[in-house]
Amino acid sequence: MLSKRVKYAIKTLLFINRKDNSSLYSAKKISENERIPLKFLEQILRELKQNKILKSERGAEGGYTFMKDPADIKVLDVIRIVDGPVAMLPCASLNFYEKCADCTDEATCSIRKLLINVRDNMLPILDTSIADMTKSENFPI
Repeated sequence: MLSKRVKYAIKTLLFINRKDNSSLYSAKKISENERIPLKFLEQILRELKQNKILKSERGAEGGYTFMKDPADIKVLDVIRIVDGPVAMLPCASLNFYEKCADCTDEATCSIRKLLINVRDNMLPILDTSIADMTKSENFPI
């Protein structure tokens, strides 16, 4: 299930991109427009800034804007930044693989095979960029 943190992070990036991604938007403005609790949003903004997705400027006219081109920000990256692995089990993960402790033979494990299939079919969809999501013909939001 998509966490609220990821959902709010994506909503924030879409908000900035839909408006004018070269302008600065305060956490308060984003919070009010997207109905995201301000304290929760501030944590998410900090994380996106630490991972060089957003940059910020201080002051009365300050706020957040993109550090990275929205066409280069993939939903998959946002999920990994905010929540970590995308795979449903560590033994089915590409980037965060861990051997399954209760599996005697990963090569024949039906659960692992199923979840690798889920992962492989899900990744191309999540590879959609924030810029693509704001194009109404692709994603009518």
